[in-house]
Amino acid sequence: MTDLEYLDRAEALLSAVEAQCDRLNERTDADIDNQRVGGMITLVFPDRSQIVINLQKPLHEVWLAARSGGYHYRLADGAWRDTKTGEEFFERLSQSASEHAGMALRFDPA
Repeated sequence: MTDLEYLDRAEALLSAVEAQCDRLNERTDADIDNQRVGGMITLVFPDRSQIVINLQKPLHEVWLAARSGGYHYRLADGAWRDTKTGEEFFERLSQSASEHAGMALRFDPA
């Protein structure tokens, strides 16, 4: 994958996260504050806990840091997959956001 292809797909991932935060805030009481600065999104929950998603451009990865740990994702077969477990990015984000929010939340690939 070229740098440009990586950036296009990674930016699409970040945009999908932002849009889904807005959707969840409209449909639930999650009250997730999403703040984006460049290639990083910080999701802040009412208890002030955070999930940070950022681009690692030299590695062509997306990293997610949450209460449960740190995760690294690479694009494989059209999905962002954990480099250790193969877990799909939005599965981990859903689990982590649910833990932080104290309610079931579902993020889906756009």
